[in-house]
Amino acid sequence: MNIPSNLKYTKSDEWFDPSTGAVGISDFAQSQLSDIVFVELLVEEGEEVSAGKAIASVESVKASAEIYSPVAGKVSAVNKGLSDKPETLNSDPFGEGWMIKIEGGSTGDMMDSSTYEKDCEGRAH
Repeated sequence: MNIPSNLKYTKSDEWFDPSTGAVGISDFAQSQLSDIVFVELLVEEGEEVSAGKAIASVESVKASAEIYSPVAGKVSAVNKGLSDKPETLNSDPFGEGWMIKIEGGSTGDMMDSSTYEKDCEGRAH
């Protein structure tokens, strides 16, 4: 399981990059969902989001899931290419698989990589 140490994580498996504002789903989340076949981004550039607001809907061959903003702030970019290539979330969840970028987000009580790894291990058993 890939858990980059420069990112912050939520219990609902979203990641946030404090240096770029990028948000996406973790490697653990994409592996639990399996083959992702559909992504709908629910926010637009310039929109204000609050932590916990649904920002995307993802469907796989196994399940569907809502993706939530891990932080509050202004959406500065939306990865519109994900709708055409939803499988990017499986192949590159921390790179080309980013969903949105948020300006001004504070990591608050988000988990660091080692805490998140322990959380995932506890759920995987």
